[in-house]
Amino acid sequence: MLTGPADLAALLAPLLLTDRFWRGTLCMAALTIVVFATGGLYRARRHVSILDELPSICGRLLAAAGIVAVVAASRHDSLEYLVDFMHGVALSAVLVIVGRAITRKLAIVARKRRWAEHNAIIIGGGPIAFELARLLRRYPQYGLRYVGCVDVELPTDPSAPPLIGTLKDLEKLIDMIETDVLIIADPGTSEASVMEFLRQPGAASCDLWAVPRLWGSRSYAGLPDHIGAIPVVQIRHTTLSGPRWAIKRASDILFASLAIIVLSPILLLCATVTFLDGGRGIFFYQERIGRYGKPFKVIKFRSMRPVNEQESQTNWSIADDRRVSPIGRFMRRTSLDELPQLWNILRGDMTVVGPRPERPFFVEKFSAEHPDYAMRHRVPVGLTGLAQVSGLRGDTPISDRARFDNYYIENWSLWLDIKVVLRTVAEVFRGGGR
Repeated sequence: MLTGPADLAALLAPLLLTDRFWRGTLCMAALTIVVFATGGLYRARRHVSILDELPSICGRLLAAAGIVAVVAASRHDSLEYLVDFMHGVALSAVLVIVGRAITRKLAIVARKRRWAEHNAIIIGGGPIAFELARLLRRYPQYGLRYVGCVDVELPTDPSAPPLIGTLKDLEKLIDMIETDVLIIADPGTSEASVMEFLRQPGAASCDLWAVPRLWGSRSYAGLPDHIGAIPVVQIRHTTLSGPRWAIKRASDILFASLAIIVLSPILLLCATVTFLDGGRGIFFYQERIGRYGKPFKVIKFRSMRPVNEQESQTNWSIADDRRVSPIGRFMRRTSLDELPQLWNILRGDMTVVGPRPERPFFVEKFSAEHPDYAMRHRVPVGLTGLAQVSGLRGDTPISDRARFDNYYIENWSLWLDIKVVLRTVAEVFRGGGR
């Protein structure tokens, strides 16, 4: 929590001596913060040590300084100017290292005195899990307060270490004990089974760590971390939250705003032909289920008029319905009827890329038939989705769609969104709609 502000203060410290190089100093500060963030230097760690981080810090400081120096040399011919500027860069680099050493020492002191600790549940009932429990009880410098272990079932052997519950109780225990951290050690079931419980809202809100199944079998990216002599790796959140959600929401607003402006002639043309084809009521409003199971009204261009609301909510597909006019069929095939949903995106009902929204009747039906289906609603529903561009449109298996949607949520990146959008554009030009 202190590391980021301390780094920024150290990088901007040369401005206290002179404002001659203020542009270069600001560029150096911004670039260094970005390079540190991409290198994982702002991620939480269980084993805190400046010596562990020092090689990575020095390497990234040199890389940022080198880039800034090249830019400065290209803009200024004066060698004296460049030397004086690099003196300021060197000062800020030294202050960053000193600041890191101080914040790391403060973190260790705060943890040892239990000023900063988080309740932790260990998922597993084997020897590794109970060795972890022993280490956390004995060494508070890891910042975790051990509250118990859970596994797939309670032990039948009276001599076995006790558990505080089973995986089925995990959601209730997280809320009751106010748990912040989950550590997967050696559970007595498969990773797929454990993931079903970790996708639940309470578990998804916790920080997730794991002990590698085969120690030394691979080299994990980033700085190694451990509790005692047991290696641990931090797992990304199984839902979109925090800074990742802020980035996605900002990109949604930018994309939807630009799309409405650029596509305004097409939107006007679609509205006109829809009016000429069927008269007034060019928009079709239908209730769909969004994030956290909340209903909202999705907006589309009308391609046909349903007989009544019940037909609208329970008719699975109108792909072969004779009431769909040639114009409506063309708009559905090219997905032009979906364009008004850009307004849903701006309102926050939807996102650009995400699980496609479904009607309440089918959400209830599919959730009962497929356990993973309801997990799709951890994020807002989307205008397009990974499942749709992977060929899962229309009458395709719901279980496959749910797997693709959950994979997207758990592996989200801005580049993944861009890839899905590009593949969606290709599908539109190919006429791969319904």
